[in-house]
Amino acid sequence: MKFILDNWMMIAVTLSSGLMLLWPALRGGGPGSLTAEGAVQLMNREKAVVVDICEASEFAAGHVVGAKNIPLSQLEGKLAGAVKNKTLPLILVCHSGARSSRAVQIAKKLGYANVQSLSGGMGAWRSANLPVEKA
Repeated sequence: MKFILDNWMMIAVTLSSGLMLLWPALRGGGPGSLTAEGAVQLMNREKAVVVDICEASEFAAGHVVGAKNIPLSQLEGKLAGAVKNKTLPLILVCHSGARSSRAVQIAKKLGYANVQSLSGGMGAWRSANLPVEKA
């Protein structure tokens, strides 16, 4: 007990630094989410297809270069026509990552096995200083 009382500040610093290390994993969005850097690797190495599920106005304001636009409300009906090869990795993107996380389940239901959401959405993409295309 004396050790804890004598070294309370060192213990507090240790605990807070441990929490800071765990924070990205806790905040990451769980399974099926992908960092911007991971998305670039999938695009370059495995020819991943990027589908932006934002509305047309959001898509026009800025999107991942080469992304296809299928709004979330139309995803179930149009995804199979836009991305025919269900074995390619599929990256779903929205403004913040919230809608694309929900869209992962829709894509999996349609038979896309390797589907992931861009964690943090376009905000994370821009923060990583990756190229953005405007329509």
